[in-house]
Amino acid sequence: MAESLSFTTDAVAPRDRAPQWCEWVWQHFGGLGSDLYGDTQFDGQLVASHAGDVILTRLEANRHRVLRTPGMARTSDTAYLKIVAPWQGSATVQQQGREACARAGAWVIYDTTAAYEIANPERVDHLIVMVPKDAVIERALRVDGVMARRLGASGISRVALETMRNTYQELPHMSEAAARGAGEMIKQLVQLSLMELAGLETAVTQREALRDRIRAHVQQHLRDPELSVDTVARALNCSRRHLYNAFSGEGESIAAFIQRLRLEACIRELQHSGANARPITDIALSWGFGNPSHFSRVFRDHTGMTPSAFRHAPVR
Repeated sequence: MAESLSFTTDAVAPRDRAPQWCEWVWQHFGGLGSDLYGDTQFDGQLVASHAGDVILTRLEANRHRVLRTPGMARTSDTAYLKIVAPWQGSATVQQQGREACARAGAWVIYDTTAAYEIANPERVDHLIVMVPKDAVIERALRVDGVMARRLGASGISRVALETMRNTYQELPHMSEAAARGAGEMIKQLVQLSLMELAGLETAVTQREALRDRIRAHVQQHLRDPELSVDTVARALNCSRRHLYNAFSGEGESIAAFIQRLRLEACIRELQHSGANARPITDIALSWGFGNPSHFSRVFRDHTGMTPSAFRHAPVR
């Protein structure tokens, strides 16, 4: 029977759950910072098993974000390709200037040797799969072009998704030899999925390329209050329909993407309080929010707190 490792906040005092969770995530995933969106209440659990040298973890938790800085990536002992495959909720992965969102029925892959961010803006039930990078990436396969991509909708990547899920669920009933064999199968299927993704020159990859251009333009002009779907379309010399098609399946519209990035930028600034802290209205205006009342409303919808309450909340 394959061994498993389990962490749960159920036995932890409520006030200690958030810091304990952050510590578990740091330890289990080899150096990973956590942010809980400022929430004071939190619960979660991790259950991990090995299929040979492949690590499969089921993560159930309240909304949270994780961050791996370049410094954290350099201190990691083992190079992995990491996969998030939601059963419930969503995960948005940012790496190498790209962003991909996965929900049930899809997976996103990223490289633990480079910086990345993952947003889980709602309660999640995720399967996290860690595959040794050297066992998957061949010399002929360029890893930088296939990270932060959504897979699993069809073809070999769909087979890989079902195999990863079924392996995790059946690991408690497998012998060590069978678990190793299942891990080898996962590595082969992930490799085939990446090879197929790297070699496809279809409308799918063209949409991915346009999506990358949209994200890059938005991030570059995020402070511009005139930034909108129309200005992006003019800048990229394409129609609104092409923009919408490129962003289809992302789980949010382009307008929602712009608003989310602006809110996240404001949140980062509001977390720095003190004598030199900028006024809330100045922060909102500097990140493209033209109406302070609108900013306060969407900020509260996003965080559950007013900007002022968020700024003065105790550090957690």
